[in-house]
Order: sequence, then C-alpha cells, then structure tokens
Amino acid sequence: MISPGRARVQAPATRDDENDKNGCAPLVFIQSMIYRHGSQGAPMLTSMNSIIDKALTLPRQTVAVACAQDAEALRAVAEAHAIGLADFILVGNTDKIRAIADTIELDLAPFEMLDARGETCGAATTVGIVASGRAQILLKGFLDSSVLFKAVLDRNAGLRNGSTVSHTVVMDVPGFDKLYLLTDAAMIIRPDLQTKREIVLNAVKVARALGNADPVVGVLCESEKVNPKMPATVDAAALVEMNRTGALPGCRVGGPYALDNAISEEAARHKGMNDPLAGKADILLAPDLAAGNIFYKSLMYFARARSAGVVMGTKAPVLLNSRADSHQTKINAVALGILMAASAERS
Repeated sequence: MISPGRARVQAPATRDDENDKNGCAPLVFIQSMIYRHGSQGAPMLTSMNSIIDKALTLPRQTVAVACAQDAEALRAVAEAHAIGLADFILVGNTDKIRAIADTIELDLAPFEMLDARGETCGAATTVGIVASGRAQILLKGFLDSSVLFKAVLDRNAGLRNGSTVSHTVVMDVPGFDKLYLLTDAAMIIRPDLQTKREIVLNAVKVARALGNADPVVGVLCESEKVNPKMPATVDAAALVEMNRTGALPGCRVGGPYALDNAISEEAARHKGMNDPLAGKADILLAPDLAAGNIFYKSLMYFARARSAGVVMGTKAPVLLNSRADSHQTKINAVALGILMAASAERS
C-alpha cells in the first residue's frame, strides 16, 4: 500500500560501509512512503526510516536539548534542523557548545542558546522550558541520566502528569520486517506486578502512535513455564489474566515467554507451545531493568539495530539516549518524539 508522504531511500552499499556504528547509512528523500496496515486499516510504521518520514509530515516542533555541549548531539541538531524535522533550543555551557561547534564546523546561527552551567542546572533549565510550553520535546544531551531523571520527576517542575513514568525504546532490527518495542530498559529497576501493568500501558500508547492498533505484548522471562521459584513467570501469568479480564486493555498479552518463543513462531512450534500469540510479540516487556538494558545494548552493538527511545508518563516527550549514542540515534529519537507530541495516545 502506497500513501502520500516522504520516504527515505539509500544507494546500494557494501557490508562494510552500509551502517554507521548504530546501523544507519546516509539517506535521501523522495515523495512516497510505503506502509504496512494495522488491524484497523491505519498505516503501521515498520522501520526507523518510516518514523522519520512520518515525522516530516507533522507540524514542526521545538526541541530543548539538555546539556548540548556534545559533538554527537550538535550533529544531530544540525542534521535534524537541515531536513526540516524540528527547531532547537540549546541549553548548557555555551562556551563549550561554541568550541565544539567550531571544531566540527557547525553553524550555530539557526539555534537559540541558553547558558546553564553544570548538569543539575542544565537539566532543571531544560525541564522548565518544556514545562512552560516554549519547547514541546526534551532531548537529553551530555549529562548523566540520573540527573535528568531527578529534574523530570520533580513534581514541582511541571512535567509529571500523575502516571507511572517509564521508558519505551523502539527497535529496528536488521533481518526483521517490523519494529519491536522494548520496555523498560532505562528507568524502573525492579517493577512489581502493578508497575509492570503501567509499563505495558505506556508502551501500548507508543505502539498505537506507530499505527499498531492491536499490539501483542510478550512478557519475557527465563522460561515459558510458570514456576513459583521464578517470580517473573508468575507475574507474566498474572498479566495475561489481567488482559483476559479487561484490566490491561488495548493489547493482547502472552507469556511467560523465553525470548525465542516471543519473537519466533517456529521456535514456539518446535517447543510444542499451544499459544496463538507465541512468536508474534510487538512489545517485549523485560522482567527488570538489568535484563532490558542488556538486551537493548546487545541489539544495538551485536545486531546493529537502530533505535529511538521515549519516556512516557510525562506531559511532553522526554527523549532519553545513552551519551555514547550516535547522532543518528538522536535524530531517530527526535522523530519519535514528534510522533508522540502529535499523538492523542500520550493522554
């Protein structure tokens, strides 16, 4: 199905040069976009490129960058601005921002800058800009995640909306023809059952913003069998029951699943699983932060996946990246943030 819009195409590349360190290559734009369709007929985005292309069709947003004194962050800002993705406010040590910009030959003229020295000040200033509506999206620059979390989670800062705050990362994995959502790989260390329910509901909002009207949630565990000695499997069974009774709406939940059973129908059949959702997961719920974070970074560095992460449960999208992420990963996140800012699914 071909729909109006923009798409990104790339020239053929060799195996050695087709990906940068996070698995992306230079791209150009043309006036068409290919979608898969969700269960209710809405276009369903199936690649990171399609997320960027969709974002380019939406109203232009302003992104505030916390502690922007970082070469990769500034490269992302420059490229995203050049292709018309967003406008930016750079918050941080302006002397360092200018010095880095000179080194990488980046023109700062299109960007507003606000001087904020130190991570704590930079984070608080950026949160204030977004909470006031001056910017619609917050992008993490070069600062520790815990410092940014503290500013975002401050109930007096104005970004909290009363919901559980969790992180969902969208993964475009080579060899797979759809996007996977992984949660939570960045924020909640050891979620209990009720918190897992809230994490799933947040991830479902992201899936629906990507056009997936009926996502399948795979609850990841050590085993596909419920075992009282493995608490994650017990939680998985409880989440499935919540979903069955309507206490966890908007999706279909399956589990407990070992990873292979969540994403491979063949593996599930080989194990003799009589589960109609096995192998069909769109959203992967990690049992805890350690498992989710290791899985996420394994996909990034071993599988060369492309990713975009967003914090849910806030009044505006907060884009959380590793300080080691490439500028393209930050651009991916900005595109996802634009989709979420435009989506009614945030509420």
